[in-house]
Formats: sequence, structure tokens, C-alpha cells
Amino acid sequence: GHVVRNWKVRWFVLLQDKLLYYKIEGGKKEPSPKGRILLDGCTITCPCLEYENRPLLIKLKTKTNTDYFLECCSREERDSWALDITGAIHAGHPVQVQELHRMKNSFKLLDNISLHDIVERMYDSNTGIKLTRNLDQGNRYKETFTGSALVDWLISNSFAVSRFEAVTLASMLMDENFIRPVGTRSTEAMRFSDPSEKFLDDSTALYMFAENRKKNTSSKEEVQFNISELSGTIVKQGFLVKQGHKRKNWKVRKFVLRADPAFLHYYDPTKEENKPVGGFSLRGCLVSALEDNGVPAGVKGNVQGNLFKIITKNDIHYYIQASSKAERVQWIEAIKPLT
Repeated sequence: GHVVRNWKVRWFVLLQDKLLYYKIEGGKKEPSPKGRILLDGCTITCPCLEYENRPLLIKLKTKTNTDYFLECCSREERDSWALDITGAIHAGHPVQVQELHRMKNSFKLLDNISLHDIVERMYDSNTGIKLTRNLDQGNRYKETFTGSALVDWLISNSFAVSRFEAVTLASMLMDENFIRPVGTRSTEAMRFSDPSEKFLDDSTALYMFAENRKKNTSSKEEVQFNISELSGTIVKQGFLVKQGHKRKNWKVRKFVLRADPAFLHYYDPTKEENKPVGGFSLRGCLVSALEDNGVPAGVKGNVQGNLFKIITKNDIHYYIQASSKAERVQWIEAIKPLT
């Protein structure tokens, strides 16, 4: 927000020369846009590092020097939006647009990769990546590693078969806030909007782990529990509207569906920290669509339709609204195989 610097869910529509955004009420966007961002003369920064705990940001600066910070719900979605917005900004330059689409199609996620497993291996005192002290323009950094050293390590440990794949994987680790750039060379590279150039396969680019691990036993056990629950492969994610358990009000939440282990977590998009506010195991759950004619028992408040219900094996009922019938079907079909 421009006045109150909080975060709000908005529905965005990209046109040829502008970006429109709408308020969401009861799971549906309002008919008139809340505002617009004129793209003529805009500059785009992606990824944007101005908020340390929000790695999925895009920054737009208009030609009147107004800054807009937009957060996406996944790295893939962020990069896709950034490329499409950049294409709209440079619409008058077809060669640049063609190059953008080439980059978009070439930057693919690797299959069957668990980032948490990779980080665990990186931390290993015997086979993990070697941490060293490094100097950069008078600054001394402890426990860092170079970009080329990480690429070499990923290939030697069979996480990637080529340097291009290793750079892609290292970029994913950085996007998910497992590692972060330090020093001038690597932080400057993060300002590129081209996803393939933000991590450097270079012996002068420095990186380090984003957070130090907890050293006492109790906190380590807690971290291990969280990692086991949040380490599954992301199957689907997006914004839905969920009914609260106590006040029975409806709030927009970012849902993340994971497999192996199968969990559904939800996040408050207005909170600064990127931590789930709730979630549950999908094993033994029942999921079903609810009819749109009438309000089912147990549902209160502003119901716009497109409801579905999840009942956990502990008989806890979750009522959720999608923005359309098609989206409801997609979520149900994604959840069912994991129950």
C-alpha cells in the first residue's frame, strides 16, 4: 500500500500498456479496478531484495518515480509475470520480446528435486560445501562460498548434470531464501530481470546460507519437524478464501499443496514473515464440492459460491471458496490423490 505500508491481496490484469489491479471481496474481484500502473517508461526489478523476508517480489518504478512492490505466490509465477510485464514495457521492440520468450521457455524447473534435501547435504560437515572467509572491497565475510564452488558441488553430488542446470538449481535455492548473495558482484547480479543471470557461476561471486541453524537440541528438533512437514514437492499453490474456525469470518489465504509428505498449508498474505498460519496432513482427509444453491450447515457470512470442504481424519471441517468453478475443480482434483 502507498499510505499504510501493509500488504493486501489484489487481482492483477496485464494489458498492452498498463497493469490494472482490483480489490477482492468474498473471493471475487470487484467490477471496477482499484488502481492502475502505466507501463510506459517503467523500469522493473526482479528479484527485488528490498524486503529480506519476501523473496518473491517484483518492483515497478514508473516514469513519475512511484514505486510499486508486487509479491507473487511462487518463483515460477514471479518470473512469468516479470517476463510478461517486461514484454509489455518493450512492446515496441519485437526483437527484445522474442528474446524474452526464448528465455522464458528455456528456464525450466528440474523434476523431483527437494531443495530441503540439498540444503541438508550442503550443511554436512564431511561431504557438504566448504565454507571459507572472504574479503570483498574491504568487507570480511565469514562462512561463504563462491558461485562456481556451489555449481561444482551440485554437479559432483549428482543434483545437476550440467552447469546450466546447476545454475538454475542454485537460483531456486536463492529464490526460496536458503542462500543469499553477499558482496558487490553477486548482489549486483540480482538486479537483472533475466532469471538466468541472477546467480553467477563465478569464482568472485560470493554467497552464504541465509540463516544460521539453531544449535540447541530443542530448537533443532523443532526445525527438523518443520522441515519434514514443509519439505514436500509443491503440487499447487494460489489464493483462496477460507472460513475461520472461531469467528467464522472469511479471509484470503495463500494455500500451498505439497506431496511427499502430503500437507496443505495456508499463509496470511498480509504478514511480513513467510510462515504458514495453519495447515494439516491430507492423509485420511475427505474433500468434496458443495452445492451453490443455498448455504450449507456450518457455513456463515459472505458466501459467493464455488465452495468446497475438507474434513480431516480428526473430523476438523475446513470450508474454502475458490474464485470460479473451474478453479474449485482444479483444487479438488489436485488434493484427492494425496488423501
